[in-house]
Amino acid sequence: MTAPLIGANGRVEDTRPAPRVPVGELVFALLMLVLGVLALIGAFSIHVPVGIQVGPTVFPIAVSVLLIATAAAVVVGALRGDRAQPEDGEDIDPNARTDWLTLAKIVGGLIAHLLLIEVIGWAPAAAVLFGIVAWTLGAKRWWLGFVIGLVVALAVQVVFGGLLGLSLPWGPAFGWLGGMF
Repeated sequence: MTAPLIGANGRVEDTRPAPRVPVGELVFALLMLVLGVLALIGAFSIHVPVGIQVGPTVFPIAVSVLLIATAAAVVVGALRGDRAQPEDGEDIDPNARTDWLTLAKIVGGLIAHLLLIEVIGWAPAAAVLFGIVAWTLGAKRWWLGFVIGLVVALAVQVVFGGLLGLSLPWGPAFGWLGGMF
């Protein structure tokens, strides 16, 4: 055990090392900051008909500003070395390293989803994304992730694409369903 360091003012000084910057939190916060800025730019590019007081840009601007503000607060906190204390009930290791391979697989699935939407339709592309994420996170029956993903995606496709009229492409496999709604 080392003796405490006594400063010139006669008080015990803290000799702990400076806090380490949490790189994962900082990267995430910076990505969210970039996303917020891009969303704000996109919100201002929305066409607003003349004479409308509250147009379609209000909600996207509010969400973008909120995202920018919270991401900036997290960046400042991460640079200051602030770390949230895990709750007693959380089963996590605060010193665990980021699993970059898992993250890369999920990002790859998201990119595949974006590239496949126009080729095979929204629902099958969403099923691929759901299945890849389930497999990546360790699903025992990986194929079931794809099946569940397809069922949930078709339900979302019918409700949002068919009944509410949103533009979700049906694709070649389910184009026949588009004529029903």
